[in-house]
Amino acid sequence: MKHPVLENRVRLIVWWLVWILLGLGQSLLFYYAYGSFTQLIIPDILISFIVYSGIALAIWYPFSFFNSAISNRIVLISNFVAAGVLAITLWSLASYYITGLILPDESGFKAYWDSTFPYRIGTGIFIYGLIILTYYLFVSLTNLAAKSAREAKLESLVKETELKMLRSQINPHFLFNSLNSVSSLTITDPEKARTMVIKLSEFMRYALSRKDEKPVTLQSELENLRLYLDIEKVRFGDKLRIEEDVDPGCLKASLPVMILQPLYENAIKHGVYESTREITVNTTVIMSGDYVEITIRNNFDPEATPAKGTGTGLSNVARRLELMYGNKASVKTQKEKDTFCVKIYIPASFSY
Repeated sequence: MKHPVLENRVRLIVWWLVWILLGLGQSLLFYYAYGSFTQLIIPDILISFIVYSGIALAIWYPFSFFNSAISNRIVLISNFVAAGVLAITLWSLASYYITGLILPDESGFKAYWDSTFPYRIGTGIFIYGLIILTYYLFVSLTNLAAKSAREAKLESLVKETELKMLRSQINPHFLFNSLNSVSSLTITDPEKARTMVIKLSEFMRYALSRKDEKPVTLQSELENLRLYLDIEKVRFGDKLRIEEDVDPGCLKASLPVMILQPLYENAIKHGVYESTREITVNTTVIMSGDYVEITIRNNFDPEATPAKGTGTGLSNVARRLELMYGNKASVKTQKEKDTFCVKIYIPASFSY
């Protein structure tokens, strides 16, 4: 693990500010111990805390080694105590000799040192404890950040896996229905079957070429959906009518690939299958504030026996939107006398 103070400029600045505050505190303590203010306090505190701050930075390396290599708590505490004794001894000796070399002999430094020595040792022990606690805090913060990163990565993998699973439930469903239709048309209308196979291959090329969940533009999605509707037009002929009213300003909006196809499939399944009259599937796309509003509306025959469905398509769309956008997207459905409507709201601009 890198040094938690030296690798971060802000932490290094805070580190020195804390040492300045500790130096001010110790100068007041020494003033109390010596009985009066002396000019010796300033150079002593300055040299003392420059030395101790350097030792404190070096303490990280044995601390890191002890903390990672020793699991026995008693042995760990013993090592920290031994390191503390060594650090305080080294600090006291280095401070004494360096300050003594700088100050003149007649300064009275020895008498001052003897008066403040017990307080100096007590302060050194207190500061050493703060250093150990600070390093434990850095380790805890680093471990917490690493844990959060792992959890975020795991959540992303789970989300991606679920999105792929939801898509895998949609594509085979559509393909199964289309192949059944091709099978029927090969007997009743081979030319239409041929046209449908060509359209189907183009549609599946689009769907299979996008194996991940990277967003596509609304323009690309609508172009692909026109292929799908062309396939259904081959099946149902004049019984199916398609209407479209799209605001050109919405075409660059991003949305999950193949998110709209299940809604059109539902519209045709529940509107066209059992109906004896013309069914219109209408698509409207407009800007609604900061959202793109996509409306898919179809009429149906209220007297016809409704096609039985499992609700997989609509629930998958809602779940995929939730996984992709969180609470920033929504799906609303509305059923009237002979009309069913689905509205999707997605952010006009969204970062993935």
